[in-house]
Amino acid sequence: MPRPLLRKTLGEVLRRVRLAQRRTLSEVADSAKISMPYLSELERGRKEASSEVLAAICEALRIELAEVLAEVGRILLAEQAAERSKVVQLHSVRVRTSVAPQRQSRPTGDVLALAA
Repeated sequence: MPRPLLRKTLGEVLRRVRLAQRRTLSEVADSAKISMPYLSELERGRKEASSEVLAAICEALRIELAEVLAEVGRILLAEQAAERSKVVQLHSVRVRTSVAPQRQSRPTGDVLALAA
């Protein structure tokens, strides 16, 4: 599975903050002096913002850039940890079999079993 893109996670955080403030794309875009379609593209993770544009958006949202980046970092780390926990490790176990179980067990072959 591909790693999440920074621009997508950053856009999701910016959108969440804007919606929590009950502000429209238009209001934030006007305040940041960027176009509304561009802000929409950023929020959807389709475009990457320059550091200057990102700073202007954070100022418009009245949040610290460092807080936004820290939140993005926490999300990315959590997603990586979740992906790592999905990895299944297989271990092999050898089981001896015998032809005549009623008599004294005499190994005649191996069976390879995989267990997760």
